[in-house]
Amino acid sequence: MVLRLSSGCPCCVTCLLMSSHPLTPPPQVWASASDLQQDVYHHLALYVPRIFCLGPNREEQREELACQLLLLAPLEWLLLGEEPSSGLAGLQEKNQPSHLCGHVFRVGEPTYSCRECAADPTCVLCMQCFLGSVHKDHRYRMTTSGGGGFCDCGDAEAWKKGPYCQKHTPKESSRYSEEVAQLPPEMVARSCSIFSILLKYAVDMLTWDQEDQLPAGLQPPNTSRQSKPLRVQVMHSSVVAHQCFALKALSWLGQIIQYSDGLRRILCQVGLQKGPEGENSSLVDRLMLNDSKMWKGARNIYHQLLMNSLLMDLKYKKVFAIQFAKNYERLQNDYVKDDHDREFSITDLSVQMFTVPSLARMLMVEENLMTTIIRTFVDHLRHRDLQGRFQFDRYTAQQAFKFGRVQSLIGDLKYVLISRPTEWSDQLRLKFLEGVDAFLELLRCMQGMDPVVRQVGQHIEMEPEWEAAFTLQMKLTHIISMIQEWSSTDERVLIEAYKKCLSALSQCQSGLADGEQPISLSLAGHSVDTFRYQVSQDKVSIHLPLCRLLAGLHVLLSRTEVASKFPEQLPLGELSPPLLIELPLRCLVLCAQVHAGMWRRNGFSLINQIYYYHNVKCRVEMFDKDIIMLQAGASMMDPNHFLMIVLSRFELFHIFSSADCRKRYREANKDVVQQNNTLIEEMLHLIIMVVGERFVSGVGQVEPFDEVRREIIHQLSIRPMAHSELVKALPENGNKETGLERVIDTVASFRKPGVTGRGLYELRPEWNKHFNLYFHHYSRADQSKVQIHKKHTERYRDPCPPPPPPPLCPLFGSLVNLLQCDVLLAVEGAVLQWAVEPSGGGWTESMLQRVLHLVGMALLEEQQQLENSSTEDDISFNYICKITRPGEAPSTSGSVLALLESLQNAPHLEVHKDMITWILKMVSNIKTMRERTSSNSSVTVSPGPGGPEEVVRDKDKAERKRKAEMARLRREKIMAQMSEMQKHFINENKELFQQSLEELEASTSAASSVSQVCVGPRRPGGVEHRQLVTCILCQEEQEVKGHGRAMVLAAFVQRSTVLSKNRRRVLPGSATHTDQSEQPKLVHDDDGVCVCRYFEAVQLKEQRRQQRLRGHTSYDVENGEFLCPLCECLSNTVIPLLPHTHSPDHSLETWLKTTSQQIAALHAAHRKKPFSSSVSEMITTFSMSTYKVGLKVNPNEQDHRVPVLSWSTCAYTIQAIERLLMDEEKPLFGSLPCRQDDCLSSLCRFSSSCWTVAPPTTVHKHFIALVPDSQVENTPCILDIDMFHLLVSFTSFHSLDQSGRSVVDSAHLHLLHLVTVAHMVQILLSSTTEPGFITISHVIRVKVSSGWQLWRCVKAGVTPFLRAAALFFHYLNSTAPPADLLVPGVGQWEALCSYLSLPSNLLQLHHSHRAVLEPLIHSWCRHPGVHQTLRGGGVIVRFPRESNRLIELPEDYSVLINQASSFTCPRSGGDKSRAPTLCLVCGCMLCSQSYCCQTEVDGEDVGACTAHTFTCGAGLGLFLSTSAHTRARTHTHIYTYTHTPLKPYPPVLYIPHLFSVSAPASRRGNPLHLCPDRYRKIERLWRQHGVAEVIGHAQEANQTLVAIDWQHL
Repeated sequence: MVLRLSSGCPCCVTCLLMSSHPLTPPPQVWASASDLQQDVYHHLALYVPRIFCLGPNREEQREELACQLLLLAPLEWLLLGEEPSSGLAGLQEKNQPSHLCGHVFRVGEPTYSCRECAADPTCVLCMQCFLGSVHKDHRYRMTTSGGGGFCDCGDAEAWKKGPYCQKHTPKESSRYSEEVAQLPPEMVARSCSIFSILLKYAVDMLTWDQEDQLPAGLQPPNTSRQSKPLRVQVMHSSVVAHQCFALKALSWLGQIIQYSDGLRRILCQVGLQKGPEGENSSLVDRLMLNDSKMWKGARNIYHQLLMNSLLMDLKYKKVFAIQFAKNYERLQNDYVKDDHDREFSITDLSVQMFTVPSLARMLMVEENLMTTIIRTFVDHLRHRDLQGRFQFDRYTAQQAFKFGRVQSLIGDLKYVLISRPTEWSDQLRLKFLEGVDAFLELLRCMQGMDPVVRQVGQHIEMEPEWEAAFTLQMKLTHIISMIQEWSSTDERVLIEAYKKCLSALSQCQSGLADGEQPISLSLAGHSVDTFRYQVSQDKVSIHLPLCRLLAGLHVLLSRTEVASKFPEQLPLGELSPPLLIELPLRCLVLCAQVHAGMWRRNGFSLINQIYYYHNVKCRVEMFDKDIIMLQAGASMMDPNHFLMIVLSRFELFHIFSSADCRKRYREANKDVVQQNNTLIEEMLHLIIMVVGERFVSGVGQVEPFDEVRREIIHQLSIRPMAHSELVKALPENGNKETGLERVIDTVASFRKPGVTGRGLYELRPEWNKHFNLYFHHYSRADQSKVQIHKKHTERYRDPCPPPPPPPLCPLFGSLVNLLQCDVLLAVEGAVLQWAVEPSGGGWTESMLQRVLHLVGMALLEEQQQLENSSTEDDISFNYICKITRPGEAPSTSGSVLALLESLQNAPHLEVHKDMITWILKMVSNIKTMRERTSSNSSVTVSPGPGGPEEVVRDKDKAERKRKAEMARLRREKIMAQMSEMQKHFINENKELFQQSLEELEASTSAASSVSQVCVGPRRPGGVEHRQLVTCILCQEEQEVKGHGRAMVLAAFVQRSTVLSKNRRRVLPGSATHTDQSEQPKLVHDDDGVCVCRYFEAVQLKEQRRQQRLRGHTSYDVENGEFLCPLCECLSNTVIPLLPHTHSPDHSLETWLKTTSQQIAALHAAHRKKPFSSSVSEMITTFSMSTYKVGLKVNPNEQDHRVPVLSWSTCAYTIQAIERLLMDEEKPLFGSLPCRQDDCLSSLCRFSSSCWTVAPPTTVHKHFIALVPDSQVENTPCILDIDMFHLLVSFTSFHSLDQSGRSVVDSAHLHLLHLVTVAHMVQILLSSTTEPGFITISHVIRVKVSSGWQLWRCVKAGVTPFLRAAALFFHYLNSTAPPADLLVPGVGQWEALCSYLSLPSNLLQLHHSHRAVLEPLIHSWCRHPGVHQTLRGGGVIVRFPRESNRLIELPEDYSVLINQASSFTCPRSGGDKSRAPTLCLVCGCMLCSQSYCCQTEVDGEDVGACTAHTFTCGAGLGLFLSTSAHTRARTHTHIYTYTHTPLKPYPPVLYIPHLFSVSAPASRRGNPLHLCPDRYRKIERLWRQHGVAEVIGHAQEANQTLVAIDWQHL
């Protein structure tokens, strides 16, 4: 690959553009030219090297302009014969575009496929066509494109109905042949010439392999250049220049043909026209065959041109498809040798042709496409063993890479077979059967590959390769199913395919018994000849595709009734049933022995193979087909012979054939006994499956949806499941359908998901009777889960009998004889005999349970025959007679029935008593039915409602009722004892209870006599109660005192922009700004913690901790973080618990004067500390925490901003809580949990104590904000002040006497009055646009025309402030709120004002203190900052402030990913972002999971999302990932970035309707819709600042999380 660079040209682009003389010949010259190609080539040879100067200083824009003016514009003039813009517009106006949409998908763009109407899953629509089609009301699948495909709207073969959207519906007048005829003949001739010249030029240059010379007519100037990219090569600069223009020419052709469908067809004719060389000589052929030699950019451009031209017309698409099929082998060989991904290869276009049914069958017939694909695939897998089987054991890295690329051929074969034919021709039958022959050759190479031998004595040294073989098997699974589906549509094809498969299998098994010792087996009076083979000693393989394909075809013979219609054409008489069952039986025995622990030394490779053998991805064509093959073999041979061969292969024949069956318990090795027990259990389970698994159409008389319904019943019997879990548990067909939606509503009820939970399907009670404990897809773990689940539900039936089986098809009808054959009766009798004598210890309850299940199955079979037969002569199943006659059952102790009767009351079999009772009742009922049938053959007797099941059910119901009554009596007795103990305790502590009642009555009467006020002189006083708290570490109880030992609350402080209206504003040094940008927010607190160096202990523990794979991810000790020792919530500071004091009264005027004097005195006087050193230290600790987190600086106790940050923390916390309560319509008081309640109480008291650490300058600055001082300059403007922050800060130094004692009540009231008036001025000023008001009266006169408007304006704006003030004074003074504020409602204004000692009409505050307030209002309004702000010089914050919310998301997920697919990376030159991520806070789209947009923040390289959080969320962000990778895995997850790295937040926002998503829903393609409840929960979590706590808890619970540098993403 060559990187195309150039060192320059003699004439630069700028010179060409500035040249004054005409450089291009007029179109008239070219129009009259005798040799147009020569003239055009001469023109290109002159200007192309000059324009494309690929030197170090490229001028891309000038190159584009010069290319358009000097090269393309003359061609457009010549083509159109007039000015290009008008000519192209005329073409487009007259154009009748193709009815095909042809929209090429971008990477990540949403695509839609109708699950009801699409011919196959590859048929998709773009978003615009889908919304305009009938399919939007159908069941559809939504996926995201990987880029390169196009919309199938308008393709009639792609849709069963509704092929057109509203936009592309063809008009009746449009005809195919009119497009070219509508163009002028002169334009048609010119088009052919120009297209031929340009396309030939482009093909010549793109396929040119000479580095220093050009094709004839393109002689280059005498310059050269050297490139040094992936390979070093000297190339002529003109060659590179012409190659660049060749790409421009191809792009230009693609644009021109968009204007006229006639031009498109002319281009198709030119491209496909064969040259004089004959085969593969057309220009398109040359491009296609040289695809692997081109670079990626060239491939993309010409692939795009092919899709816009050839593939948009069925006629030319067919011609191109033929050429593609003819060269298929060569193209695939080139692709395998290439190193580019398939999306950049011409072979990727196969999906556009092979999925069209008519094209696929035409290519199959004319070009033998199916055979070509298969043989090409087989030719690439040349690594074989001596028997010709594939061998992946010693694959080199290169071979493994090649194997991965070769798998794309299987996809092409799937495309060819994805649509079954409805009509067959003789030629199609012939070619399909040839393809079947080739496919059987492939399966022969897989038959028996990767054989294993049991490792004995020593563990295997090296794990063998197994993944490649299973990868091949999984890739071919749908192909095998499709070949069977094709065969089922034609009887002749099915018969021939069956013969060919049987012949291929016979050749593989021809030497199966060679060299093996023949043996004769005898048991229960029957004998059979076979050969000796032991799975535990000989080679065995799990890969048997030929056997399984034959099993599938055998079922089709039964389903289509071909076996009964044409028995003479089928070689059923030539079949050897023992050979048919041999290999599948070996495989099943291998699984049994692995479960028994006999293959432990073979390592994990064998365990993995067994797992995938039963896994839903492989079991349809592996495990299930093996069971079917055993059923086919058993139905064609004597059941006794079949069971003896099964016993022999399980290596259990000696146990049941010995006269002394107890001999096996005298084994010295306990491991052998345990292994034999497990093998017997597995063997009995296999018999249950062979006889009972009839829910396959063709084996049993069932429909396909019956099989799906049965799967769902048994999955929901394990536990209620989400839709995604059910989909994963069901196999998909070739169209990625499971059939779940067709039957789920009939068998299950849906429980809708909660806010955080998942929607679950629960099995309806009426379907419990169809449950089978030995369902063949259950593992042992599943059986245990089922039994546990059913024991916890009321629907559990203790007997758990087998369900009634469906009738068998005639071809498999003799399977039921297995249940009554002598060998099985002997096995059942032996197990029952062992259970009678439990002292031997050599049997298991699982073994007995399986025998009882088999007996129950036999009884149900006989009962069904009795019910469906009119006379006794029609009944061929006689199980009752055989188990009642001792001679029939080969047991020395009596019959099977006698053994069951003896086990009924055995004390050691209490668990199985109900099942044995059910069996005996069934026996009695069947005997009664037989007697009635024999006495009156004309009457059919059925068990009726009084049958054994009803009897057992009635007994169970009575037993449950008795147990429930006993439990009720026991509960009543316990409650009576508890009540007696309570009375006894009250009598012993009568004085204590009497004292509590008196105190409660006193407090109630006092509260009723005093009005409830939280601030001011009227605030109720009383006796100060002692506040006792208990340390959660040392459990010591202590009183909260100012001079005592400090008690603290663990807390977490973080920065926040939840209330911010300008998130990019930097945090100022003062908290008095209206915009709370990035203010710290207190999130939570915990129980009291004594200062006993808990954090130091955490630090020492982390220092002593050894280096591990992962550290703690939920907290960072270096940043002062820790977990609360009680609830393990994230914490980074502590709040001291402080008492509150009381004080006398002052007037407003006196308070203002006194406060001014005392603040002035603070500059010279040293204040007395009212707290002990311990408490003061904790006050300083919390102050430093808010200072450090809020400003992101190192601690500095001398900084004047320390108290500012403390006050702001308190104010911001209260404001955030008040907004949340208001928006959620919760009462102001009584709604918060006790944890937040204690937090606010301690925080408010702490804020009133911050004056102990506040410097005098800070105190003075805050005071002059309200009371301006003429001697101080640069006082703050009233519009820049947050009044509630100012109120909180003033409470810490409101009035101080000389002793330092607080004077609280009247001072707080006057402060509240003053700040309230100031806030009303703010409201009125911010709601007008005219500056310059000097009095509040002027403001009122200009703003409103009536008192009602004034009142409404003021009341709405001031309510949030008053609510926050009520919360603050309530927690500061511990005053009970009035009852009106404890309930939600709108009429709470009077109660709120009364609680704050304010008049209901707040304007009275101005009238009451006009003399004092008028000068202050005058100074506030005359501030220069007010004039500047009102004139537009700043941001005006209007009241009430609107609460911030997360962005609105579209309801349909496809709208979101369509928006994401158009997002381009800002740093990648316009390239599409591979991982777009949406910020939910501001709506910005960012690049994530990519290093392209990394920036440096605080000296660390961080990704775009991390960097965005610092400007948008003050270090915390919520992101919705919409990348293609996320959609394929765990899409629409929330990602949060907090103080520690980026973390996923589990709830999924977009879910299918009625479904819950716990796995990739978009992989299944269900349409996704926004879940509003989940989004509201996330928004509430963000608004209440709970993200860090939730993520911290989640990461502490998830100890397996590996530390990842998420900050880079």
